[in-house]
Amino acid sequence: MRAVVQRVSEAKVLVQHESVGAIGRGLLVFLGIGKRDTARDVEWMVDKIVNLRIFETQECKMDESLLDVRGSLLVVSQFTLYGDCRKGRRPSFSEAMDAGAARSFFELFVERAKQKVTNVQTGVFQAMMHVGLTNDGPVTILLDSSSRP
Repeated sequence: MRAVVQRVSEAKVLVQHESVGAIGRGLLVFLGIGKRDTARDVEWMVDKIVNLRIFETQECKMDESLLDVRGSLLVVSQFTLYGDCRKGRRPSFSEAMDAGAARSFFELFVERAKQKVTNVQTGVFQAMMHVGLTNDGPVTILLDSSSRP
């Protein structure tokens, strides 16, 4: 499982010019699901994201998590995080999980996140989406569950 995590002051997702999810202060997560991912990867990723200490304290030190600041979470599925560009000029997505199984993992991720975070919004799985955000910092973190201890 791969995630691009961005600390935002606001973010929104539009599908066919309609807002389907929007948050204020919090984290925007682009989530890719690999064909070897398991429920353990979901649990690890949710826990890692909500506890990342990437929000600033009053002393301007990054030492607070999404839970500490009571921020919101916007989760957007993005299979292209598994794009392999090592050969040729067209990415291969052979390591991405097929859409049917990936939808279940995405839904599990959102369900687990909702157990920890008060406001969890999402995009629409497999839809063409337009994502708007104001990156705060900017702070952008890359996570890959295959590198978990």
